[in-house]
Amino acid sequence: FDVIGGDIGKRSARLVRAGGTLVSIVGPSEARPADGLAVDFVVESDRAQLSEIIQRVRDGRLRTNIGTVATLDDAVAAFNPTERRPGKTIIRVRP
Repeated sequence: FDVIGGDIGKRSARLVRAGGTLVSIVGPSEARPADGLAVDFVVESDRAQLSEIIQRVRDGRLRTNIGTVATLDDAVAAFNPTERRPGKTIIRVRP
């Protein structure tokens, strides 16, 4: 998942394995995977699109590296540089 874009998106594209998928939710990407496959992105996400992404994760068709899961109350601490772990940070809005 690319939620930042820019140089991070370009670096992420270079890490996609042959036949893999890069999902970006920040808009069109200038990045292209090394094997030349297209990069798809969600321009204006809606509930159905985000539900499809969640289902792909649950089915194992889409994988991501989750580093931290925190509640909204603990969001500031979760993004504290001294507390950071590799991977994506998930903030749960509702318990």
